[in-house]
Amino acid sequence: MKHVAFAGRLVMLGCGSIGQGVLPLILRHIDMPTGRIAIVTADERGADVAAEHGIRRIVTPLTRANYRAVLAPLLGPGDFLLNLSVDVASVALINLAREVGALYLDTCIEPWAGGYTDPSLTPSQRSNYALRESAVALCGQPGPTAVLTHGANPGLVSHLLKQALLNVARDTGLEAPTPATRAAWALLAERLGIKSIHIAERDTQSASRPKQQDEFVNTWSIDGFVGEGCQPAELGWGTHERALPADARRHEFGCDAAIYLLRPGAGTRVRSWTPLEGPFHGFLVTHNEAISIADYFTTFEAGKPRWRPTVHYAYHPCDDAVLSLHELAGKNWRLQSRQRLMMDEITHGIDELGVLLMGHARGAYWYGSQLSIAQARQLVPHNNATSLQVTAAVLAGMVWAIENPRAGVLEADALDHVRIMEICRPYLGDVVGAYTRWTPLADRGRLFPEDVDTDDPWQFRNVRVT
Repeated sequence: MKHVAFAGRLVMLGCGSIGQGVLPLILRHIDMPTGRIAIVTADERGADVAAEHGIRRIVTPLTRANYRAVLAPLLGPGDFLLNLSVDVASVALINLAREVGALYLDTCIEPWAGGYTDPSLTPSQRSNYALRESAVALCGQPGPTAVLTHGANPGLVSHLLKQALLNVARDTGLEAPTPATRAAWALLAERLGIKSIHIAERDTQSASRPKQQDEFVNTWSIDGFVGEGCQPAELGWGTHERALPADARRHEFGCDAAIYLLRPGAGTRVRSWTPLEGPFHGFLVTHNEAISIADYFTTFEAGKPRWRPTVHYAYHPCDDAVLSLHELAGKNWRLQSRQRLMMDEITHGIDELGVLLMGHARGAYWYGSQLSIAQARQLVPHNNATSLQVTAAVLAGMVWAIENPRAGVLEADALDHVRIMEICRPYLGDVVGAYTRWTPLADRGRLFPEDVDTDDPWQFRNVRVT
């Protein structure tokens, strides 16, 4: 099915795992000639995939000094700038796209190279919170559509969340129309009593070739994972929380919907749950959706927050990636000399990615995608289970932007979740919902006494692994 026709030019920045995986989806579902597509990339990754489809490549690393000179001749009114790169500032690219009248989409708000780990910046200044504030400052202005952070997470999970809220409302007997505004969605979450939301993900993909010493192995962008893993742990901070963690800090600017911890996300663990894995310990890696969802689902009274859920990522990557993180931390967060993206060597496993809604009348509810490597390979070439959840959402965001070309700058939370899910659904494997009576207090103290808050299981104090 061709979801939409596109008459402009498409410039894709980066051709790593996501660029290679999304290209066959774009050609399958967007009606446009390959001669109007160009890839601008910093290295030789993806050269074979581009050649397979007859796509022109321009190998030029983009910097502050040259990005305008490289991109300006390739873009004009009605064209599309698809940003799948790292180390290129998203806000700079958004501004360029708006100046020339081009559409835009990215999967992450990136700084220039070194911005995640610059020791001259405070943890607050190099946080995802700060990066988001710089981008959402552009929201509300008329102009060509620019979709911020629309991969799997951030991106797809915001649409899963809206459907999950409707499912819980239905199953708990809450009569409420489907919300049509941001305020109405936030009110629905408040009426349901949602105290905490985890982006709960367990990746069980494994390969015939195990991780080696001094090697970082992962099922998606290693540069991206290490960059965000070394940032401070960040989470949207709910109004039900009774005590700020001792190592937590608030930001002194912006929406004030989130906090950060004085430790890297890849060194911070939290308790969570998915249907197939059950209880697990995940990493509280900073992600844009932890902040955007918390902000989007805030209700106000007299100008002050009345209700806001605590929101964060709870990520258990594939086992080889966990070993890679352990080694990375032991080297004081200096990346290993060798990196390997697992793709063809994966033999089995799934990526179970969804949202876990906690605190409502039925306890907790997980809703999301259970996609196996076998399903991913059958559906689209050049993808594994992790990348396909991202690339399907990139495709859906692109289609939405082409269909709504003058919507201005938008976060994923503001898009039509029904349309996005319609496009993504064929590529998500089994999309399931599951209720559970699990709480982060389950079996606590069985072996050792712990200091917990038994009055409210959904306090972050109970979720965090100390």
